[in-house]
Amino acid sequence: MKAIVCQKPFELSAANRASPGAGEGEVLVRMRRVGLCGTDYHIFTGNQPFLSYPRVIGHELGGEVVEAPAGSAFRAGQTVTINPYLPCGKCVACRRGKPNCCVNIAVLGVHADGGLCEWIAVPEQAVMDVDGLSFDEAAMIEFLAIGAHAVARAGVTAGDRVLVAGAGPIGVAVALFAQLDGALVTLLDTRAARLDYARDALGFADVLLVDADLNANLAARTNGDFYDVVFDATGSIAAMQRGLDFVAHGGTYALVSVVKDDLVFPDPEFHKRETTLLACRNALKADFERVIAAMRSGAIPVAALHTHSVQMADLPDQMAILIADADRILKAIVEV
Repeated sequence: MKAIVCQKPFELSAANRASPGAGEGEVLVRMRRVGLCGTDYHIFTGNQPFLSYPRVIGHELGGEVVEAPAGSAFRAGQTVTINPYLPCGKCVACRRGKPNCCVNIAVLGVHADGGLCEWIAVPEQAVMDVDGLSFDEAAMIEFLAIGAHAVARAGVTAGDRVLVAGAGPIGVAVALFAQLDGALVTLLDTRAARLDYARDALGFADVLLVDADLNANLAARTNGDFYDVVFDATGSIAAMQRGLDFVAHGGTYALVSVVKDDLVFPDPEFHKRETTLLACRNALKADFERVIAAMRSGAIPVAALHTHSVQMADLPDQMAILIADADRILKAIVEV
């Protein structure tokens, strides 16, 4: 694959390829690393329903500043990440300080061309300094920020019993930040390989494989009370529907997964628990900042999270292999 030269996420023309540069209020970034996630795999296989093809993918981004506006705090050569959620700044959500669920949001790599290219110019407010972190670490900030956002939104506190369904990258991110907040975390998955890695490489002591005795096993772990907060990061409608069974009375159910199907709960079960139901979408700047601080302090096992690297030129041949081996790949990063 020949690296694409992309001047603006909203335009990819021959002129842009020939002459990269930043527009007014934009920072031009030389891309160095791009993390791959489930969304990218779905786009590659043609199974992503929320975008129009063709699309330059890439929303987990690490790079260095090439050009910044006069008077900007950014400087050439500075290592940065990019918040890929570009809000309109005017809608009801933006006015209420929730740009992560902007009515007109443009997510790089999904609604607009992303960062799997040589250069990208983005609004200055989307660029974040990650001084002291590597390019690889910069490219892992976004997926961790989704986990940090979900934990903050659910109001996890020390001593809470937390169940995280799904031990993929997002589920692991949720579990890491719930644990940092002092919660007692149980990590659940249908895939033994992911749970083995979470236990042996990431240090999660309580992992559980989904089986026919799941309800009884979870009840036994909690003296029949079940969990103060349950997070779903499975991407499975069946798992999302079943998750209500594991929420303690007075507890919270936080849905990090997004699926196209209708989500249906039995109302008596939902009401008798007085369940708080939350949708968790994207992340806020404060979530990115929390991840950056946690990385700088060593609180996040970044080396263990980064399981695979691939050169951009090899990506066409490697992408199908990465998808097929997803159970054993936590985070693959492209070297641009």
